[in-house]
Amino acid sequence: MSLSNSNTHKFSLLKHLRCPECGLVHNAAEINTVCNNEDCRSTLFAEYDLPQVLNPEQFLAGRPANMWRYHEFLPVINPDNIVTLGEGFTPILPLANLKAEAGDNEVFWKDESGNPTGSFKARGIGMAVSKAKELGIKHIVTPTAGNAGGALAAYCARAGIKASVYIPQLTPKVFKDECRLYGADLVEVDGNIADCGKLANDDAVQNGWFQVSTLKEPYRLEGKKTMGYELAEQFNWQLPDVIFYPTGGGTGLIGIWKAFNEMEQLGWIGKERPRMVAVQSTSCDGIVSAFHGGQSRSEFKDSGFTIANGLRVPKPYADKQILNVLYQSKGNAIAIDDADMNDAVKHIAAKEGMLIAPEGAALWVAFKKLKAQGWIKADECVLLLNTGSGYKYLENID
Repeated sequence: MSLSNSNTHKFSLLKHLRCPECGLVHNAAEINTVCNNEDCRSTLFAEYDLPQVLNPEQFLAGRPANMWRYHEFLPVINPDNIVTLGEGFTPILPLANLKAEAGDNEVFWKDESGNPTGSFKARGIGMAVSKAKELGIKHIVTPTAGNAGGALAAYCARAGIKASVYIPQLTPKVFKDECRLYGADLVEVDGNIADCGKLANDDAVQNGWFQVSTLKEPYRLEGKKTMGYELAEQFNWQLPDVIFYPTGGGTGLIGIWKAFNEMEQLGWIGKERPRMVAVQSTSCDGIVSAFHGGQSRSEFKDSGFTIANGLRVPKPYADKQILNVLYQSKGNAIAIDDADMNDAVKHIAAKEGMLIAPEGAALWVAFKKLKAQGWIKADECVLLLNTGSGYKYLENID
């Protein structure tokens, strides 16, 4: 298929939703959550009628520098339904004063802190709210560890959709304040995000609200995958050798991998893939344990508070998909404790002029540990994906 066919005038080339586990196809024109197969209940993946595009630079020329530049491969059919605050196309930053500590590796940050509401959650939530608007949804609910709640509140305010956010009481105050300022109904829960999720689900079922819990609807994944398209474009279609990703719910890890597969079909990249590294907190390291145990699913693990609020996810809903990416990429998984994250936040700020989230700082520690072990090889190009701004976490930092 080429760009000369009748698909070229379509804003989106969305075909349908498919379950990656059982293969069941779902109608994308209807409201969907997870797979309808009761024996499966997997998250759903959007599939597109992908053309062969041999010149991505020409294809993308003149498009706005935001995540909607890839709109043919995103799920919103009518551009009038896009709810945007300018999310996406965040910078790739090489190390400056930490270069000596990186040794013989080129190391880059993809810094998501400049997104609306200060994190990568703007991508997934922006996409989910846009599609919800297109589907006529009037009230959205989510559990959150922090950033997703603020993003949902902001994008729902922009869209004129009601938002309800369920958040752990131990979450820093700034996350709660922004939800209230954006007009969301905020429910504080004495527990972790799993507890928030249970209460949010109960209230959503009772009141007929739509849930956008991590990977329990199809479209947050589509927003997060744009990070994969962007970094490929920013690296001139030559992917880095290793990508470190902070893994709570894991939407971005799965989404980036999905983007790579789509870009191969488009002809934009080859078959080579980065080794993907999932970085967790020692407080919630179920994926790390499952990966090193060769398991297909993770166990529930929650040892309490971590300064990286976004990593306190005791058991990701899409744990099987996360682990599949790690296995397929010949990747790795590693857990970092709060003390090391805390030190890394301060060290990176003082050396690089970047006040990043503890989740992002954990990646620098993980890189140094795996390099010391010899798993990172000489001259490999490494990308660290910082997910958000450290300003929101100041009360967590010693």
